[in-house]
Amino acid sequence: MDIELSEISSFIQGIPPFDTLPKPSLAKLIRELSINYVRKGEMLPPKGINEPRLYIVRKGALSCMTHDGELISRLGEGDLCTEFCKQILHIPNDIEQRAPRQIQSDEDCLVYSLDCKVISELTEKFPSIDDYFSYNSSQRLKQKMSKVNEEAVISSSLMNTSVSDFYHSPVAGIDATQSIQDAAIKMTEHGYSCLVVLDNTKSIGIVTDKDIRRRCVAAGLPITAYISEIMTQNMSTIDLKNNAYDALMLMTSKRIHHLPVTKQGEVVGMVTVTDLMNNEGHNAVNFSSIIHKAKSLDALIEISILLPKLQIRLAKLGASADHVGKSISAITMAFTKRLIEMAEEKYGPAPVPYAWLAAGSQARQEQLAHSDQDNGIIICDSMKPYDDAWFESLAHFVCDGLASCGFIYCPGDIMATNPKWRQPTKVWQKYFDGWVDTPTPQALLNSSVFFDLETICGDASLLDTVRTNLLRKTTKSSLFIAHLSKNALGLRPPLGFFRDFVLKQNGKHKDTLDLKHNGIAPIVDLARIYALSQGISAVNTIERIKQAAGSAAISTSSAENLIDAYEFLGFLRVNHQANRLVKGLEPDNYLSPKELSKLEREHLKDAFKVIKTLQDSRQASF
Repeated sequence: MDIELSEISSFIQGIPPFDTLPKPSLAKLIRELSINYVRKGEMLPPKGINEPRLYIVRKGALSCMTHDGELISRLGEGDLCTEFCKQILHIPNDIEQRAPRQIQSDEDCLVYSLDCKVISELTEKFPSIDDYFSYNSSQRLKQKMSKVNEEAVISSSLMNTSVSDFYHSPVAGIDATQSIQDAAIKMTEHGYSCLVVLDNTKSIGIVTDKDIRRRCVAAGLPITAYISEIMTQNMSTIDLKNNAYDALMLMTSKRIHHLPVTKQGEVVGMVTVTDLMNNEGHNAVNFSSIIHKAKSLDALIEISILLPKLQIRLAKLGASADHVGKSISAITMAFTKRLIEMAEEKYGPAPVPYAWLAAGSQARQEQLAHSDQDNGIIICDSMKPYDDAWFESLAHFVCDGLASCGFIYCPGDIMATNPKWRQPTKVWQKYFDGWVDTPTPQALLNSSVFFDLETICGDASLLDTVRTNLLRKTTKSSLFIAHLSKNALGLRPPLGFFRDFVLKQNGKHKDTLDLKHNGIAPIVDLARIYALSQGISAVNTIERIKQAAGSAAISTSSAENLIDAYEFLGFLRVNHQANRLVKGLEPDNYLSPKELSKLEREHLKDAFKVIKTLQDSRQASF
């Protein structure tokens, strides 16, 4: 008997929330357990049990269904069935919001059970037990992500540090009517590297020591000219309420070293790259700066070798998947820009204005180390047929260079080297209009890639015009949105089947979950649908969901749940890839549930439930 109790105790103490109980309380709980056998096809509760009880699956599998016979979920070894305790324990409805339910055994089962009054006593004594049963799956997931973010606050120095901890105030300014020489004198006397240019008291631009060298001295402009002649207009700024990581990403994307800080629209200070780099040495700005100074492709290749190490470092720091994705995407952008600059040095200036476009994860700022390429070129409509020779040379130079740096060629040939994706504005507009008007399977596939576009280098207005016209069209095309939704629902989370998760059955990735295609991609698809249906121009997945929250597409609470699910899946993916990189293995998206703790598996189920619920809601809308 002692051996049997020891085995039961070992099993129960590995199951949340009982894993948090002190040994005396756990021992008392074990003594209250009943052992029940349920044959295949029988329903819970077992015959002879009338009082409400909590059931714990020891062996076998149970199905949770509506009274209409619709499967909601399946419970396997170690899962709790709380269906009969909800009223006593005040357990809230789960995110599926489907009731009433019935529990049926799929095979001969061994289950442990506890009187709900025993659990109720534990909830009064132990907050961790009370918290567990007081939250539904979406709330448990939110609590988990709150803890992850708290850890990120502690371990990552920029991600959650306020800009107010870095900026210098008051900001140094100069009137727009003063001369370039006046600005140089003021900067020298006070040791400034930049000045905000003022029209009376209104900020209208910024001038740096680099501007004086490049736009005045190198250009032969007289030092008596107004400072406004060499200032940068429409300067980028950041609000005081933002964090330092936001400042880092903005400076990286704009390739600027000085960023005015505003409060209620008024410039109150300045933050510099040096301020941030002194705080965190190996970051995206540092990488981007090194990349910008590279003189050859060989130098870029050497730098690219460090990219996986950066991903490992960020993961070890506790950075969120959003942080990692934005950092890696910013560095990929820097590689691309430098290769474009090298190409223009080799082939001369572009014959007409153009924009180099990133598609997919890079455009969404969700890229991880050495992903494959997805890119294209949009060219001004004034181009002549013979101009394409220059753009073809550019495309091959950049795409080949990226491949040499570890960003492999797109298996689907979605690259600027493909003439189809190297076209003038009017052709891109025709593509988009055609995909919306005639949503064939191929059109829907193209939509899933090219409706996530961002300008990396060049004239951003070319893409902006096309995107504006696209959103004007998609907000009115319920047929297209319905087809896109139906197509997106092909990727389902691996939940609700036998026991734990649906795993790969054979091959190289046997007994693993595909986090990307069965978890992350469905959320990316949902966010894209929300954006297109509501006319949202954002491309980043989290930003799309945030902007769609409270609209006809998705409620505010559902949006919060979906973001939590996305962040948790990303958290698992980033850490899984980092662990593989540390071992010298290729990063992938195939996670074995055995790598996770029991509680993490529960959170993963919660995340999949969120996705399934919102997919079901989407499906019901068409």
